[in-house]
Amino acid sequence: MNETTTLTGTIMKIFQCTLLISIVVTITSCAISSEKSFSLFNGENLDGWHIDVPEMDSVPDLRNPFIVRKGMLVSLGTPQGHVITDKEYENFRLEVEYRFAGEPGNCGVLVFASTPRSLYKMFPKSIEVQMMHENAGDFWCIVADITTDNMEERRGPKAEWGITEGKKRRIMNLTDGSEKPLGQWNSMTIECLKNTIKVWVNGDLVNYGYNATVSKGQIALQAEGAEVEFRKIVLTPINSANQ
Repeated sequence: MNETTTLTGTIMKIFQCTLLISIVVTITSCAISSEKSFSLFNGENLDGWHIDVPEMDSVPDLRNPFIVRKGMLVSLGTPQGHVITDKEYENFRLEVEYRFAGEPGNCGVLVFASTPRSLYKMFPKSIEVQMMHENAGDFWCIVADITTDNMEERRGPKAEWGITEGKKRRIMNLTDGSEKPLGQWNSMTIECLKNTIKVWVNGDLVNYGYNATVSKGQIALQAEGAEVEFRKIVLTPINSANQ
């Protein structure tokens, strides 16, 4: 065997190793990207979710306010209650596309949800990201708290703040006019990283809270008086924040 043959063999081995590493990296990257974001709603049924509607305790054949219609998860608004993920989540970005199907009204996404019926025997302990028409992006503190800048301006007198019945639990959002006209689809992105929450509505940063007293939990959608359609509910695990 001469030096040329030896060199050729060495080059071939290096090429094969490089090719193998490239294939492994590609396969790994594909696997990571395909598993990174996932829908919490399968478009067919409410697998992975459970219903908590207090009125159904005494009237079990009452209409379920959460249905699947034309591939969308629909909150009919009444009777009031929540549809809640079976699993808990932390450090995630949640992308939701929604619209009020008829009359404008109220709804919300609850993050870091835990103990059911903690407030008014209805709402689970959580931080609510408001979807109420013309108020999308407000925070509501539900037996859990969060801090924002300009708290007194946005929440009211400090002496009246609280996380239970009768207290000032609402923290107003930062913008006006971020929502689309009634009947059009809105996008809402909620980024929860450790004990911080950022909210965008149609690309506008509308709220930012920090020092939350909770940092993981279930995700819930409300039935709170108005019909709302959800066509996208996608979660992406994260380990760093968007700017």
